[in-house]
Amino acid sequence: MSYLVLARKYRPRNFEALVGQEHVVQALANALTQQRLHHAYLFTGTRGVGKTTVSRILAKSLNCTGADGQGGITATPCGVCAACTDIDSGRFVDYVELDAASNRGVEEITQLLDQAVYKPVLGRFKVYMIDEVHMLSNHAFNAMLKTLEEPPDYLKFVLATTDPQKVPPTVLSRCLQFNLRPMAPQTVQSHLVTVLGEEGIAAEAGALRLIARAAHGSMRDALSLADQAIAFGAGTLTEAGVRQMLGAVDRSHALRLVEALAARDGAALVSVVDGLRALGLSAGGTLEELAALAQQMALAQAVPHALDSQDPLTPDVVRLSALMAPDETQLLYGIVLHGRAEIDLAPDEYSGLVMVLLRMLAFAPASGAELRVSPAAGPKAVPTVAPASATGARPASGECDGSAAPKAAERAATARVVAAQPEPPPWLDLPPQGPFDAEPLIASERISVPPASTAPASAGLQRTPLGDRWELHVRTLLEQGSITAMARELALQAECIAIDGTRWQLRVERESLRAPAQRDRLQAALREALGEPVMLQVELGATNDTPARREAAEREGRQQEAQKVIQDDPLVQALLRQYGTARIVPGSVKPH
Repeated sequence: MSYLVLARKYRPRNFEALVGQEHVVQALANALTQQRLHHAYLFTGTRGVGKTTVSRILAKSLNCTGADGQGGITATPCGVCAACTDIDSGRFVDYVELDAASNRGVEEITQLLDQAVYKPVLGRFKVYMIDEVHMLSNHAFNAMLKTLEEPPDYLKFVLATTDPQKVPPTVLSRCLQFNLRPMAPQTVQSHLVTVLGEEGIAAEAGALRLIARAAHGSMRDALSLADQAIAFGAGTLTEAGVRQMLGAVDRSHALRLVEALAARDGAALVSVVDGLRALGLSAGGTLEELAALAQQMALAQAVPHALDSQDPLTPDVVRLSALMAPDETQLLYGIVLHGRAEIDLAPDEYSGLVMVLLRMLAFAPASGAELRVSPAAGPKAVPTVAPASATGARPASGECDGSAAPKAAERAATARVVAAQPEPPPWLDLPPQGPFDAEPLIASERISVPPASTAPASAGLQRTPLGDRWELHVRTLLEQGSITAMARELALQAECIAIDGTRWQLRVERESLRAPAQRDRLQAALREALGEPVMLQVELGATNDTPARREAAEREGRQQEAQKVIQDDPLVQALLRQYGTARIVPGSVKPH
């Protein structure tokens, strides 16, 4: 007899056996019990979370006749009647599963819908299950819309997809949508314990924990990995064997890396990476372990009672969480996540890993422990703060409970604050950048912001009557859309210096604007707007009163007015008085 893989052998046959999707089970069970049946259901979710399984259970619930042949629609299919057994074995004539990934054309859908006019042969309902429905072509979707909206009473549609964003809204609006969530590692691990117990296979808790994490929320992936681990370990699942099979990095390496980061010990970091290289362990796997460890550390610092007491890593997590401030832990987590995305761009993965770790040292908060460097580094390496461990913040070896962890973390944070040398905010080291750089004043003084030292670009603008006339004509042409592209640029950048009958004399500063093509287009637009002959002459020279400069002057005036409104605002004045080193960021004020 051929071997049946665990994912198929332990596929749930009823809603009670379905794990991790209680919200879907509750909704469907209540609908079946109350006979409030919709004609179309859409199940979404990543691979291996139970979309096809739920579809088959729903089909059995609709067609189950009970063990005595007298049953009706039920939320608890018997599993022994002809309909239940045939659906489980895939030979029930009134339950049709269509793979849209390989049958995505309008011909396949039309052929399926042509059979919808016929009543069920054996069952109570016909059930059409279309898997990966997002793969259907637009013509196929359009072909099924009418039937999907108003199917016969005996026809039910069940659609499944891993990418609901690709399903047209016209289809989504005709279905009840259920999102099957990825399963938590604890749920997957618990189910693996049950399955392997029934199989009589010994498994270490650490091995199952690794498999549950590697499954990434997919129960099918977890059972497939369990099959692989059983074969790898010759019928026994050990943590070391599963770790070797998955290529996962041992937790001890991640622990040593975090200890080195907490101590600001660059040499220790490089040493650990060299050890990983010697063992041939994955740099990506190392970053994944670091991310998981940083997440647990952040949890220990914020909600220590949420830690898994059964996890053997918990004591180490509690110990390490006391060595780093919460902001450092968050920084570590963020840098590691970004590093995972960038490591493929590095010359090799180990140099990429080193750069990610060195980035953590480079951007660590100033309140962290001192950076240890070799003597060859020279006198420039000045320690800023003593290591947190020197303050007594490291808990005793037996102090691993949740209450001790926050106390130790609080003592470490207090010691770092006391030891840290006060440093001015970074913006105080910068030269003045504009009218918003305010000097710190005492609370009784009114905040005043000095004016800008540099004159605006439009300060030399001198308006002329010819400039008024030229601007009026240019605005008219722009509103009518008569000029575009370079002709528009010529009109805005030109200064009208003389009008003699039909001859208009313009001056521009850029040689490229004197091209005959631009001049002719602008000339033709003026003739049409004025209804009289116009002859344009364009010369090269310095300009003053142009429409573009007038617009810049108006814009600058609005900007200065907006800045004055912000400077005189009572709330802004109060904030600047309260925080002596505060300033209004240059360029952050925008007029309406």
